[in-house]
Amino acid sequence: MSTASHSAILVAVMSLVTILLRFLPFLVFRKKVPPCITYLGRVLPPAIIGMLVIYCLKDTVITSAPFGLPELIAGVMVVLLQAWKRNALLSILCGTVVYMLLIQLVFA
Repeated sequence: MSTASHSAILVAVMSLVTILLRFLPFLVFRKKVPPCITYLGRVLPPAIIGMLVIYCLKDTVITSAPFGLPELIAGVMVVLLQAWKRNALLSILCGTVVYMLLIQLVFA
């Protein structure tokens, strides 16, 4: 089997599994969604975001310069922009750009 056909088969299988996993909840819960699934759908997104924030800030050094200021400034900007515009993509993108500019130009 050639590399190209092997790669095409891998992509096809991965695509099929991804599509199946996306449609599976709609097939399983056609009539009524159980309360536990509704609860998980409500509480898991904020919990996952919280874990991502903790993971991103775990290596921040607050005992030496710049004392975590780039992370703090970018994080506050993300929170304020999210509260104002209610657009997660915009908030994350702007926070990332601000953080990168801070560490490359200001706190270099």
